[in-house]
Amino acid sequence: MIGRLSGILLEKNPPQLLVDCNGVGYEVGVPMSTFYNLPGLGEKVVLLTHLAIREDAHVLFGFGSAEERNTFKELIKISGVGARTALSILSGMSVSDLAQAVTLQEAGRLTKVPGIGKKTAERLLLELKGKLGADLGAVGGVVHHDTTSDILNALLALGYSDKEATLALKQVPADATVSEGIKHALKALSKA
Repeated sequence: MIGRLSGILLEKNPPQLLVDCNGVGYEVGVPMSTFYNLPGLGEKVVLLTHLAIREDAHVLFGFGSAEERNTFKELIKISGVGARTALSILSGMSVSDLAQAVTLQEAGRLTKVPGIGKKTAERLLLELKGKLGADLGAVGGVVHHDTTSDILNALLALGYSDKEATLALKQVPADATVSEGIKHALKALSKA
């Protein structure tokens, strides 16, 4: 198995890369989260990889972090989720966003990813529960499930990104009601 590539970045054609490792060019599929953090052409790049061996092809996938690669491996274990779908999921949301969606059992966030329907989203939630290291402590651990979900959805409806809303949730006291939680979160967002 090829676990890591270190070489010169020759080509970038989303989601494919061509990495020259001592004269051998490797085609590597990467999620967009990794793609956006790549150096310029001709510069040195280091990617953690996963080699998928199929009957008709050997396909190499690259990741910028071990967390991303481990999540990819968990995703492809799920029935009906292939490597391309897993790559699409990681391109559509960060590992922490995916972990939070699983923790809060929010199929709606997963169905926003191209290629993920309602049934696949529900299967993902069921299969990944407890496997991504995401429990309410990882989400912020400050409020219970329903309140957290309601506050998060309110912030998203107001136009804040998942990342902003998640950071604001960490500022909400444990005993806050939904309306108090939204007020605290908005105060935190206004200071940011």
